[in-house]
Amino acid sequence: QVQLVESGGGLVQPGGSLRLSCVASGFTFSRYWMYWVRQAPGKGLEWVSTINSGGGVTYYKDSMKGRFTISRDNAKNTLYLQMNSLKPEDTALYYCAGSYAYKPNLEYDYRGQGTQVTVSS
Repeated sequence: QVQLVESGGGLVQPGGSLRLSCVASGFTFSRYWMYWVRQAPGKGLEWVSTINSGGGVTYYKDSMKGRFTISRDNAKNTLYLQMNSLKPEDTALYYCAGSYAYKPNLEYDYRGQGTQVTVSS
């Protein structure tokens, strides 16, 4: 049974930081491309960042470059997203997702239940 369990969300003030984690089970994590995507209230799913199976290739949405860092620990089957300089517009439900082949179109093989990030003073 595949599971992706996100954690680390919460309420943070503008300019603050959070580190999201996603623990994977039920599939060979180290062979999968992994992603962070988010969904703000009333909006569609938005891609945030991508990392390849080995962790050596990363991509970011332009608005996240320099603020967010994606990483993974294949020994721990865990994906991370370090988020710095958070803005109110970063408020969303953040999901981790995975796919065996690279999927730039939000059509992932697996996706978790999400963790809420709220940026507000």
